[in-house]
Amino acid sequence: MTDRPRARRPAPPATSARAGTIRPTLSLSVRIQAKSWRSLPDLRPLIDAALKAAIAVSPVQPLDGAELSLLLTDDRRIRIVNRDWRGFDKATNVLSFPAAPIDRIAQSPALGDIVLAYETVAREAQAEDKTIEDHLSHLVIHGLLHLLGQDHETTDDAERMEALEIAALASLGIADPYADTEPLDETPVFSKAS
Repeated sequence: MTDRPRARRPAPPATSARAGTIRPTLSLSVRIQAKSWRSLPDLRPLIDAALKAAIAVSPVQPLDGAELSLLLTDDRRIRIVNRDWRGFDKATNVLSFPAAPIDRIAQSPALGDIVLAYETVAREAQAEDKTIEDHLSHLVIHGLLHLLGQDHETTDDAERMEALEIAALASLGIADPYADTEPLDETPVFSKAS
């Protein structure tokens, strides 16, 4: 190993996600920290499909081969992460930690980390009368869109992000999760690491 810095990879040629051109693929690392996640069959194909669907609708395209880490954990552990990194001492469904500033994420060889908590995801899926697999797909899409610069801090931002999520989910044959919800307010529904 040398002390000299690694050369940065050049950005791939610009492609249009909506023109049917080749889309980037991610180098994905999935770590299952909570045994409850193992009760769901075929997690990797489900996660891969959700990530591809999010990339297909995202206005910002990651580098081909950009690294993404996904941690499947439980409420107890995500509560600690949420408390230590965001100052909220409570469990949440999904957290996203970008590896680079949003204005440079398209050129970054690492996108960041997504963390999901089983109990919260399962509880929300049951309360919303949907499968845990569909809810997991939604939250993976939501988490990746955060890493690619989307947010829901304002009503306009939330509407834009929800439209992207709805389109990505539709491509997977998953119903609009916002169809029976109240109009948007300024309160974020999902968690995002800052």
